[in-house]
Amino acid sequence: MNSLAARIRNLPPSCGPVRLVAVDGPAGSGKTTFAGRLAGALGCQVVHSDDFPVPWEEGPGGWFHALEEQVLRPLRDGRPGGFRRYDWVRGAYAERVAVPPAPVLVVEGVGTARASAAHLVAYTVWVEAAEPVRLARVLERDGPELAPRWREWFAAERAWFAADGTRERADLVVRT
Repeated sequence: MNSLAARIRNLPPSCGPVRLVAVDGPAGSGKTTFAGRLAGALGCQVVHSDDFPVPWEEGPGGWFHALEEQVLRPLRDGRPGGFRRYDWVRGAYAERVAVPPAPVLVVEGVGTARASAAHLVAYTVWVEAAEPVRLARVLERDGPELAPRWREWFAAERAWFAADGTRERADLVVRT
């Protein structure tokens, strides 16, 4: 992880003064774990797609506008960004999270490395795992009663990633 962190630190800034690293891939693949380890090696902040409300029916693309408006645009302009974290347990917004301009920022979640934002990203990591493994992980985390919803989400992700070409643009592919 340290050699990857050194490689990222040596890249030119991509989003204003920030080297933006996108950790993308399907649900349950291990993105959050990987992003946390990478951020630890980089000494930087992680912003998670799960920090934003993601309506099931909007699919993988439904949350990104909030990240773009509240975090990426300000950083691109050299200003601090920030957002109110969404608390999924309470179903309400929680504390405000500041995102100051820094040498590196990791954004993690389904759709973070989308083609429409590729010009802002310095480095893209694609994290993947076999679908049965991913389904077991999300059901363990969220409960077996959500299995039908997760199967629908997985289908929506497959369509999203195929249309976007996300994996093909990745600088690094990690299989968990």
